[in-house]
Amino acid sequence: MYDGLRDERRWVLPEALRFQAAARGDQPFLTAVTDGTTLTYGEAAAEADKVAGFFAGLGVKPGEPVAVLLPNGLDFVRVWLGLMRLGAVVVALNNELKGAFLAHQLADTGCRVTVLDAERLARIAEIAERLPALETLVVAGKAQDAPAPFRGVALSDWREARPWTGPLPAAADTACIMYTSGTTGPAKGVLMPHAHCFLFGLGTIDNFALTPEDRFYICLPLFHANGLFMQLGATLIAGAGAVLRERFSASSWIADIRRFEATASNLLGAVTAFILAQPPAEDDRDHRLRVVGAAPDAPAHDKALRERFGIADVVPLYGMTEVNIPLYGELGRPRPGTCGKVYARYFDVEVRDPETDQALPPGRVGEIMVRPKAAFGFTTGYHGMPDKTVEAWRNLWFHTGDAAVMEDDGYIVFVDRMKDCIRRRGENISSFEVEAAIERLAGVTEAAAYAVPADIEGGEDEIMLAVVPAPGDGVTAAEVAAQAEMELPRYAQPRFIEILPELPKTPTGKVQKAKLRDRGVAETTWDRDRS
Repeated sequence: MYDGLRDERRWVLPEALRFQAAARGDQPFLTAVTDGTTLTYGEAAAEADKVAGFFAGLGVKPGEPVAVLLPNGLDFVRVWLGLMRLGAVVVALNNELKGAFLAHQLADTGCRVTVLDAERLARIAEIAERLPALETLVVAGKAQDAPAPFRGVALSDWREARPWTGPLPAAADTACIMYTSGTTGPAKGVLMPHAHCFLFGLGTIDNFALTPEDRFYICLPLFHANGLFMQLGATLIAGAGAVLRERFSASSWIADIRRFEATASNLLGAVTAFILAQPPAEDDRDHRLRVVGAAPDAPAHDKALRERFGIADVVPLYGMTEVNIPLYGELGRPRPGTCGKVYARYFDVEVRDPETDQALPPGRVGEIMVRPKAAFGFTTGYHGMPDKTVEAWRNLWFHTGDAAVMEDDGYIVFVDRMKDCIRRRGENISSFEVEAAIERLAGVTEAAAYAVPADIEGGEDEIMLAVVPAPGDGVTAAEVAAQAEMELPRYAQPRFIEILPELPKTPTGKVQKAKLRDRGVAETTWDRDRS
């Protein structure tokens, strides 16, 4: 275990990697499911130094943002470790981004350098005129020329670089920017200090009782804090081993866990439902998996994971990119249907009145509000959005926008989202950005995106879109769907589309999405799954 575990000044993952390389250099740190390639702690530290030197050779300075648009794999991990070693800021982008979503996040951070695989070069070419700051594309995979006007560099050139010997970053320095969806505007970049990133992993260690003997199975994307920090970061801090799958596969989940002797994993949203939808097998309980983190922890899913797969501990948890993971369940004390209780060593959490910000007694519905106890164990704000930062931090409590009830014993039960945000299969989706993409289609006057319940338990939301056509124009749901497919990442494409003569509005002209949600899905609604 890293010896700086309780020293907040040393909550820096590159320092933890250096410690593990010295303490257990030959021990496997990470194994890729795809080809079985293994990276030891010693190799990971040495390669991080060389990748840091490679980026320094491209002119990247400590504190400079560098966008990363890569799938799960060793290239992602090397780039992440190398940029952190350099002290640069990793801008971790969802690798399904394209069009306006991708343009906004690249332009917002002003990255001069972007790392991506060759398959995604065309996406950059399509939005090149919207990226005035971007200069260099570092390309992983098959050699391919970068589109004009950008300079192209092969990521594989890191192998020839001189190792970086500069100082380690500090716990207070910004390590990462991850984007979280807005509700009345575009996605916001969350500024994440090194200590904040470290604490995601430390929370897993404390609440899962993780040790160097554990092996974490990671099938969630590394561009989110769950996969990157809660799982891979926890592995690094503990000196344990990790197994990384490029993308989640329900049919391979338990087979992978058995094959690689995994002892811990995390599940998110509909992932659990997809696993449980697989046909039961006689060897479902033949594995070493002892603990799974679940968000949400639906009672039926919790019961099935324990009974069908024999998993001893299914731990509910709750968090956000901004606030870390302030709620966890307890090992040996099942509480399905809850978000867990306060991780009180490092966080204060209360359910408060969203109008007055006053604390509410147990049993009353209010908003989950959080504040940290550890220095820099929390976001330092939204990139370039001081007004949104102050708004979220009103009265020195971070307002999550989530409604919940605190029970008498301190466990918190999630009720609903208070903000107009859609959550689908682990992704927070900005209705504003979906609407903006559709309203660019000729023949559309206005559009409203909103959530409707998914048809599987734990599946969170499906996206429904109400569209008002331009006068005299016969825009169809299929044409709207085609626009969505062109402009939006797959996870943000609406499943349901309704063509309406007008949208319900308040006297001040605000769309009444509650009325649209109450309408629900009709027999005449266009459904992507049936079309």
